[in-house]
Amino acid sequence: MTQLKPIDNIPSTPGKFKSEKFSPYIHRFRFHSSLPKLTLWSFLFLAFILFFFFLSPPSSKPPTAESSRRNLQSTSWGGPVWERRVRSSARVRSRTGLTVFVTGAAGFVGTHVSIALKRRGDGILGLDNFNTYYDIGLKQSRKALLERAGVFVVEGDINDAALLRKLFDVVAFTHVMHLAAQAGVRYAMQNPSSYIHSNIAGFVNLLEVCKSANPPPAIVWASSSSVYGLNSKVPFSEKDRTDHPASLYAATKKADEAIAHVYNYVYGLSITGLRFFTVYGPWGRPDMAYFFFTRDILKRRLITIFEGPNHGDVARDFTYIDDIVKGCLAALDTAKKSTGRGGKKKGGAQLRIFNLGNTSPVPVSKLLSILEKLLKIKARKKVLPLPRNGDVQFTHANISLAYKELGYRPTTDLETGLKKFVKWYLSYYDPKKKSDS
Repeated sequence: MTQLKPIDNIPSTPGKFKSEKFSPYIHRFRFHSSLPKLTLWSFLFLAFILFFFFLSPPSSKPPTAESSRRNLQSTSWGGPVWERRVRSSARVRSRTGLTVFVTGAAGFVGTHVSIALKRRGDGILGLDNFNTYYDIGLKQSRKALLERAGVFVVEGDINDAALLRKLFDVVAFTHVMHLAAQAGVRYAMQNPSSYIHSNIAGFVNLLEVCKSANPPPAIVWASSSSVYGLNSKVPFSEKDRTDHPASLYAATKKADEAIAHVYNYVYGLSITGLRFFTVYGPWGRPDMAYFFFTRDILKRRLITIFEGPNHGDVARDFTYIDDIVKGCLAALDTAKKSTGRGGKKKGGAQLRIFNLGNTSPVPVSKLLSILEKLLKIKARKKVLPLPRNGDVQFTHANISLAYKELGYRPTTDLETGLKKFVKWYLSYYDPKKKSDS
């Protein structure tokens, strides 16, 4: 993939927002008004507030900055100009091109997949809610990168059914690449409801809109290697049981696989799930070990390395982003059409699940050693037992099915991939100029 130049953080431009006009009474109010008038207006104002207070439905929790942001986003779409941008971004540029709706488009994998599809002539429209799980500035920089490539990213939530229906009315999508999700294993212990909201409710909402489209699109979506949970047999195969999840995140992805089966069986939706194995590379997620190890090495911070029972290695099947992108595009290209029409099944539809990994697990301690070599800095580290916070001791993908059905063959070893990541990281954050990455 062509090396991408770093982008400065830019503000989001989800649409025009018109502030409410203030009442002229506010501007004309004078303190020399008579006391009776002041008392009258005060009484009316208080009555007005109490009226709406008692009419408003009770809230289970106070509004947060995130919920306020989503409420704003729900009113920032629509109109002729917005529709033209949507259609232009989704316009196919090649005779055999697909029209793909990419959710989570400003995410790590979503950005790379969207650009790869756009470059080969497919029509792409992105959707992202730009949540604050990690640095939103990085997401905005990815958005700027997508805009330069000609991909419009609509700012909105997959739970917004009205928005999704509008997008499907404006564009006849042939495929959906569903990558939006609440990511992270450990964060589920802090904010479990966000995983139910995004990973389960959001997925169902998207499938509901897809089944009602005419014709319904083929769907490719991101599951996770975490569904293998506490399995001890390696390498992990798609035929293995996945009923022992070690985290809520894994449980939501397992639930999604069951939900996908239902919508395939009942409504004839063509659905392909991809179990990603520890994806890394440029424009990656700051909550991933390779990312924050790099940051902490440069800042000379102490790094914690976990080990399994009896000092066993914690290992991951690290998979470079370019290899994952190839797998995603192959899944889209081989996806068959959905058979449903108007929410009714017309025949059997395709249902698939694939592992996308590198098949070469590497100890996390080795990952750290490679980063030390590339950064030319010795890390300060301590070793602790692996906690029960959702992490598992190892992952290892069996990719024989993906190779057979998709032609998937990863080609990037960990050191080569990390070299590309470090080059991007240093150019994007430039520690000589930025004191806080």
